Amino acid sequence: MAVDYTVIVVYLAGMLAMGWWGMRRARSKSEFLVAGRRLGPVMYSGTMAAIVLGGASTIGGVGLGYRYGLSGAWMVFTIGLGLLALSVFFSARIARLRVYTVSEMLDLRYGGRAGVISGVVMWAYTLMLAVTSTIAYATIFDVLFDMNRTLAIVLGGSIVVAYSTLGGMWSITLTDMVQFVVKTIGVLLLLLPIAVVKAGGFGEMRAKLPTAYVDPLGIGGETIFTYVLIYTFGMLIGQDIWQRVFTARDDRTAKWGGTVAGTYCLVYALAGAVIGTAAKVLYPDLASADTAFATIVKDELPVGVRGLVLAAALAAVMSTSSGALIACATVANNDIWSRLRGLVRPDDGGERDEVRGNRLFILVMGVAVIVTAIALNNVVEALTVAYNLLVGGLLVPILGGLLWKRGTVQGALAAVVAGGLAVVGLMAGYGILANEPVYYGLLASLAAYVVVSLATPATDPAVLAAWRERLAGRAPGGAAAAPPVPAAR
Repeated sequence: MAVDYTVIVVYLAGMLAMGWWGMRRARSKSEFLVAGRRLGPVMYSGTMAAIVLGGASTIGGVGLGYRYGLSGAWMVFTIGLGLLALSVFFSARIARLRVYTVSEMLDLRYGGRAGVISGVVMWAYTLMLAVTSTIAYATIFDVLFDMNRTLAIVLGGSIVVAYSTLGGMWSITLTDMVQFVVKTIGVLLLLLPIAVVKAGGFGEMRAKLPTAYVDPLGIGGETIFTYVLIYTFGMLIGQDIWQRVFTARDDRTAKWGGTVAGTYCLVYALAGAVIGTAAKVLYPDLASADTAFATIVKDELPVGVRGLVLAAALAAVMSTSSGALIACATVANNDIWSRLRGLVRPDDGGERDEVRGNRLFILVMGVAVIVTAIALNNVVEALTVAYNLLVGGLLVPILGGLLWKRGTVQGALAAVVAGGLAVVGLMAGYGILANEPVYYGLLASLAAYVVVSLATPATDPAVLAAWRERLAGRAPGGAAAAPPVPAAR
């Protein structure tokens, strides 16, 4: 496997080199956290697709295909649907706000400290998202080097922390673009056709497997509904996704670039399910469906190609891990730490200090992610907790703020508290993997939002007027927003 090892080592060295190059560009808060808000459509589409298609979408998507056949595509498919909905209906307005976090948006919309408690919930979500991605390194490095789980997590996590700390969003953008290309070549252009051919073609696959494997709804209607509720709606409100929207140079890039990325996700979803179905034909008795990806790569691919496809899996994990890490650090610094210290937002003259501060937070959060990943074993449970808290606690106040002008700060806070507590309590009662917590948590959040908003005074008209100005792309005083600097294509 010397050739495969060489491919992986070169890939990892390239990630670190791009982190070093990105450090030279990240000289202001805007450059460090949102790549100067100047990504053009090509880079925006590639990096957006890279961050949403992580280890769960690649390794987990193939595993679902192994277990359920073509209907195993639904998890990743709902992620793509969420990205399409975000891009078509909301991304232009989000980009025009020119903020750094979801909590800042809530403060702008409601004119109060709605962002404080939402920052804590969003931080917990992004932390667990980064942790689950980091745990996935153990699977990949075990296939590559037969490496100890802890050492694999430390190695993979340290590389991501290193390039993310050095250059912030610029480094992550550059590495994600490379990772997008590697994933496209490794999974779509190499692994997919090879797996189908090795399994004897589609006709042979259909003949050898139960008819449920070609039923598009075979995974079950309730499961599909839950995926929509968690992943489609989760795509609409996650800090990791919004922070990428903030990098777009203009409305058009955010809308159409995101639409391209969402469409790519739909194709990727189907590819993962087909690969998993092929693995079921080749290895019908695997002990765990989650090992299907690693098994088919290790046993069926030729030397060199195997290294590239494993690099693709590594790219998928790293893109999500780095995106979640910078989102976690941004929320921790801007929404929690600075508020606890009672700091006012610094002016442009202090932005270089803010770069150092945000860089420190990425390093600290990165260490916390690695330590937590070593301590946890169940990736699915950790990811479920993260998405349940996000959707149950924050979906209603965020979408309510964008769609319903009667919503108030008191209603938003009540929605976060009621939804969050309901989700936590119901997970304790029904179990972490149950569907009921997110169902009833959302209902509790919605009820609290509507009832409390109607029972409290409407939001100050001046606050709403300033909000509308920001949504229109103008400064609060009515002046047009400064034109963007030239785009990075």
